[in-house]
Amino acid sequence: MSEFDKVIGYESIKAELKKIACVLREPERFEKLGVTIPGGIMLYGVPGVGKTLMAKCFIAETGCKTYVIRKEKPNGDFVNEIKETFEKAKGDNTGVSIIFLDDMDKFANEDDSHVDAEEYVTVQSCIDDCKGQGVFVIATANDKDCMPDSLLRAGRFDKVIGMDFPKGKDAEKIIKYYLAKKKTVAEIDIEEIVRCLDYSSCAVLESVINEAGISAGYAGKEMIEHSDLINASIRKAFEESECVEPVEREDLETIAIHESGHAAIAEILLPGSVSFVTVYNGSSGATKKVLPKTFFNSKDLQEKALIITLGGKAATEVIKGVTDVGCIDDMKEAHRTIDKFVDDYCSLGFDSHILFSSTFYLGEKRDYLIVSEMTRYYQIAKRLIIENREFYNAVLEALMDHRTITYREMQKIRERFEARGKCL
Repeated sequence: MSEFDKVIGYESIKAELKKIACVLREPERFEKLGVTIPGGIMLYGVPGVGKTLMAKCFIAETGCKTYVIRKEKPNGDFVNEIKETFEKAKGDNTGVSIIFLDDMDKFANEDDSHVDAEEYVTVQSCIDDCKGQGVFVIATANDKDCMPDSLLRAGRFDKVIGMDFPKGKDAEKIIKYYLAKKKTVAEIDIEEIVRCLDYSSCAVLESVINEAGISAGYAGKEMIEHSDLINASIRKAFEESECVEPVEREDLETIAIHESGHAAIAEILLPGSVSFVTVYNGSSGATKKVLPKTFFNSKDLQEKALIITLGGKAATEVIKGVTDVGCIDDMKEAHRTIDKFVDDYCSLGFDSHILFSSTFYLGEKRDYLIVSEMTRYYQIAKRLIIENREFYNAVLEALMDHRTITYREMQKIRERFEARGKCL
């Protein structure tokens, strides 16, 4: 059994680390090939994805003696600790020694970038002094960009490996692992929970599942139900307390009309993309969708996402005939996307690509094109609401009745609609 079995998912990263662990565990085997101990490894990524756990598993897999450095002392004392620890590791004659620099981006905090901080200069110098003396360094960091490039180059850190949020099958395995420790009903739809918690850290997944258990226990249930997990996922998405006060129907309707616009158009343009749509606490709403893996490589998919973004404003102004005052973030996102189409992609011609030396005339033309394209895409969104009014109404009615529509429920609405001979 490998120590890496303690980490769920991240198979490609574990495969990479296993090779390096083998070199540290059996250096003689590789010396016959002329291979030397590689430079260090850095694992970086957002908090809560398991970087420290992965590093500890790597260390355990090697079986090497390890020295740990964390920022727990004032700056001057800490710099001395770094130097002393490297000296100890260098003087250890029992074999390869590992120095674990945990949360290395927290080593310095004098300014926004820290790149010239004494702590990083010291680490860099110590790594250089230990070359060829049986010392290997592994580090973790949330933000690698605050550290100097010279420290992260090959020869000091040969592998700089990013750890992202678990997705797809990895997220499913992690959720199943945490659910296995809880008492749940048999009818848990794992795929739906994964969709609700897509792009969440391992720590968030664990927290949400535990929160679902707290809610179930407080309600006097003997088992955690699927609805408890859905509600906990949505509360996490909003990071707000659950509202227990009555909500005015007019307030609920205003938000539901907007969110139904996003959800209905998403289901029309990208069938099966809606993970959930909710009117939360009667004061805010959200539509979460899963985009295809090829999204960033396809202008067509980005255009569809743009029309979905404009769907909330379109629905409000088609259904109620008033200006949508809840679309500020949508407008900013839509403008950024269209700016990318016009400027970065040059989708309307090369003369809309703005460089530092561009003329005022070209800048003015670019702005005109962005406004023109925003209007065109918005008209498409309005047309989709009008042409698919029956489907939109079905989504709105379900959202008003239940406040949340999950992925499965959205598919049932679609199936009922199509069973009546209607097409989207």
